[in-house]
Amino acid sequence: MRDLLLIALYAFLGAAAAGLLGAVALRMLRRRSIAVSLTVVAAVAVSAMLAGTLSVARAMFLSSHDLGVVTTVVAMAAAVSLGTALLLGRQVVRSCRELVGAARDFGQDGTFAAPAAPAPAELAALSRELAATGERLAASRARERALETSRRELVAWISHDLRTPLAGLRAMSEALEDGMAADPARYHRQMRAEVERLNSMVTDLFELSRIHAGALCLSPTRMSLYDLVGDALAGADALARAQGVRLVGGGVEPLPVEVDGKEMTRVLSNLLVNAIRHTPADGTVAVAAERRADVVVLSVTDACGGIPEEDLPRVFDTGWRGSPARTPPSGAGLGLAIVRGIVEAHSGHADVHNVPGGCRFELTLPAPA
Repeated sequence: MRDLLLIALYAFLGAAAAGLLGAVALRMLRRRSIAVSLTVVAAVAVSAMLAGTLSVARAMFLSSHDLGVVTTVVAMAAAVSLGTALLLGRQVVRSCRELVGAARDFGQDGTFAAPAAPAPAELAALSRELAATGERLAASRARERALETSRRELVAWISHDLRTPLAGLRAMSEALEDGMAADPARYHRQMRAEVERLNSMVTDLFELSRIHAGALCLSPTRMSLYDLVGDALAGADALARAQGVRLVGGGVEPLPVEVDGKEMTRVLSNLLVNAIRHTPADGTVAVAAERRADVVVLSVTDACGGIPEEDLPRVFDTGWRGSPARTPPSGAGLGLAIVRGIVEAHSGHADVHNVPGGCRFELTLPAPA
């Protein structure tokens, strides 16, 4: 037992010396290629075994012949180990260089193409993560381009819509100033109407900017959909009568919801005004609500004749307006964008689809527990 402990001690001391030298070498070469580090690791393993063997051999006074045999065996093992380490190092270095090249191309053109050659699991995982990041960046760039296009269209449409009432106000004010107005009271009424239209447009822009900036502060309270729809119908009744449109919403059940009453009233008002303006005289605009599983669906159905299928995905985009609606008093195309922003702020979503004779806007809101 004592001899075995001595052998273990001598072997440990010899191997520890080789390991210490290897640690120093790895620290000095830490900025070099990984192939060099792998070679050092293999050399340390073989050197530790050789140092331990030589220490034990000297302590046990082995013959020169036996020591030569042991040394030869260890040397052959060292050659094979170093060769294997170099081969592995070259493969890892090649995979790293291919990944670096792919990452460089990714930075230049924004598209990541994973190397086709097999790579170690860690590098393959890194490659997959870079590919997923590339896909997310591509989707983000697409959204940015769509948003930029929407902003440009919005600026163009707002500029047009602002110029029209401003030109009218200027002409009417000059006519009043020069005493050329045959009916000043009528001019005053028209000027007031144009000012109200401008004020509504500015209010919509301010609301939309709050939504996009994430500054929309909600104060949700528990209320009944029946009351919410009733208030919105009362507010749109005058416009519906002027347009000759029937409003139907008396059958809405008193389903409970937790929403900001002021903001959701604005949502319903925008939908009702939009539906009334696009529904012909003697048409009907219907409001309905139902409970589906853990959500409440509120819908507004009009008789506009339907929306072209290619336009349905863009209905809620900022500044979007169908081609027949690009003249006053259609507005600046902000109402439906505000609808979507407010509904999404309530953790819901807005949707639209065609129905026979018109289209239906659906607002899906979480049902209270």
